Formats: sequence, structure tokens, C-alpha cells
Amino acid sequence: MLLLLGCYHLGYEVGRYISLERLIEDNKERYYETLEKSSKYWHEGKHDPWPYINYLLFIIKTAYREFERRAEGQKIPRGAKTEMILKAVNSFYDSFSISELNRECPGVSVDMIRKILKDLSKQGKINSLGRGQNARWEKTNKGN
Repeated sequence: MLLLLGCYHLGYEVGRYISLERLIEDNKERYYETLEKSSKYWHEGKHDPWPYINYLLFIIKTAYREFERRAEGQKIPRGAKTEMILKAVNSFYDSFSISELNRECPGVSVDMIRKILKDLSKQGKINSLGRGQNARWEKTNKGN
């Protein structure tokens, strides 16, 4: 649980989708070996934490690889990304930025988001409140 909490705190959220506990259980011999190596000379203050740190990094890397394999197997239907962006735009109560849309639409490129925003702007459904990287957008009355 502490490993999972630490990962979430650092922005590594793969534990939501892949069980880190299972991966540790699957590699428990290596887990105990690294604990032993890392705790040698602990009482003398001459221990080496790197075997355990490297083991944790191995577990996280393995989890991301498994997640990537699972995600590759999922085909996104045509138009699903556009639909995801439109839902995200409609979910904002106030103005929003491209970076906020990007967070709401994982797996959608910034270029795709810009294209949809441009289309919505041409249709009069949204307005740009500025230019550049920090530009904000808002829905118009026509968009509701």
C-alpha cells in the first residue's frame, strides 16, 4: 500500500490498472534477495539501498510494459477521440485551456485537440479568449 501511495504521489498511476502487489509476488525471490542486499550493514550505517531501489524501478517498469501491451490490444473506434474531446469541452463549466483538455483526453494528441477546437470555433460553438500556449477557450450560447 505504501509503494502504491508513493507511486501515486510521484505521478506514477499504473498501479490503478496493473497490480503491483501481483508483480512483487511473481518476483518474490528477487524481492527477498534485494531486501537482504540492501539491509546488509544497516546497523553500521553502511548499507546500500540501490538493490532495493532498482528492484522497485523494475516492478514499475514491468507494470508499465504490461499496461502498454493491454492498451495496444484495445482498438479505439473511429470518431471516439473526437467524441471524447467534445464530451470534455461540454464538461467544462467555465473557460478551459488546451492543456486541461489534454488531461481530460488521455491518448489524444494536442494536434487533434487543436483541430477539433478550430472546427468548433468555425461552427460558432466556442471562442478563443487569447492566443498562444496559455490561451483559454469558452463555450458560446450556440454551443449549449
